[in-house]
Amino acid sequence: MCVCYTAKTGKSKTDKKVKLIFSKHKKKLAVGLMSGTSLDGIDAVVCEIEGNGISIKVQTLACETFPYATKFREYILKNSHPSTAKLDDICRLNFLFSEMFADAVKKIVKKSGRNISEIDFIGSHGQTIQHLPKATTLFGKHIRSTLQIGDASVIAKLTGIVTVGDFRVGDVAFRGTGAPLVPYVDYCLFRSTKEHRALLNIGGIANMTLLPKNCSLQQILAFDTGAGNMVIDALMKIYFKKQFDRNGKIASKGNVHQQLLCSMQRHSYFRKPLPKSTGREDFGKEFVEILIRESTRWKLSNEDVIATATYFTGWGVWFHLKKIFVKKKFPNEIIVSGGGAHNKTMLKFLQEFFPRTIITPIDAYGISSDAKEAIAFAILANETLHGNSSNVPSVTGATRATILGKICLP
Repeated sequence: MCVCYTAKTGKSKTDKKVKLIFSKHKKKLAVGLMSGTSLDGIDAVVCEIEGNGISIKVQTLACETFPYATKFREYILKNSHPSTAKLDDICRLNFLFSEMFADAVKKIVKKSGRNISEIDFIGSHGQTIQHLPKATTLFGKHIRSTLQIGDASVIAKLTGIVTVGDFRVGDVAFRGTGAPLVPYVDYCLFRSTKEHRALLNIGGIANMTLLPKNCSLQQILAFDTGAGNMVIDALMKIYFKKQFDRNGKIASKGNVHQQLLCSMQRHSYFRKPLPKSTGREDFGKEFVEILIRESTRWKLSNEDVIATATYFTGWGVWFHLKKIFVKKKFPNEIIVSGGGAHNKTMLKFLQEFFPRTIITPIDAYGISSDAKEAIAFAILANETLHGNSSNVPSVTGATRATILGKICLP
């Protein structure tokens, strides 16, 4: 069963059932689930949440990434590309992902030392198969769309826990890009009265939230800066038969090739105005194939290609901040999360781009680099259950703020 809020009041048609979650105790136990464009696995977290909105407090009790098998990862990739995707495969994957998410919930709850009956709710991002935020005309309607599979209703039935999922569609319904959604969470947890901060998450795609000192929610900026680990991971698999460049060791052995870098920098994404978001449709298979052809033409070593792709991620961050801060100082601190936070070569490149800015892994704030987005979707689920809007129209371009997600009952 799915619970939908009314647009005018933000109240649920089954308010009494949802209020049961908040009548038991002050602090709630939640599970957050994330499977991103890097396709390395399911990030799962158990956290304790108190309050909501800017008063929210979060404590992580357990987190873990449950990796995907190589063949399964290839199967997802196949069904994320228009030329190879099959409708029947996607239909089955929708339920398969739900089963895998449910299994991840049970495992992470056990790791936390809690019982499944103690968990108040789950927040699940799902797995993005297609994200098409640019409007296209279809039968007289201007349509934007996004598709995340791993149905929240199935997760709720299999775990016996109220589950909130499918967060992006609410923003897209109001003509937003549906991404990024984490800026609301960044604002609640990391806003500062003393300094300008930036939150940089380097997953498959890299995205950034800018939090000016003493900012309001309407004053923050957020956007995808371009490729994160996606291109590096694809090249690592082709050249070295590995899923990723552990600690950036391969990149550290290569040199950045300027001609290849210039070719990457000409990508049309960097000419698009804000608000904007991107994904595998921009930096996926075709983009990687072009890089390989060009690197072969220039007779580059595999290490040089990996180094250049790693540098390209940092350049994307610098490029966008340079456009925004034309005559102003860069943020005092950039707080880094995601898989890229473990890549020492990437962090080294970032520090070279921002020599006067402190580059800090988010772990220094008590949040695991790998679990940040899973925590974010637990928080977004908490906001949904409280009836709070959690998209940021100034970031996504949506015409209005709105409550996100679908509440699914067990």
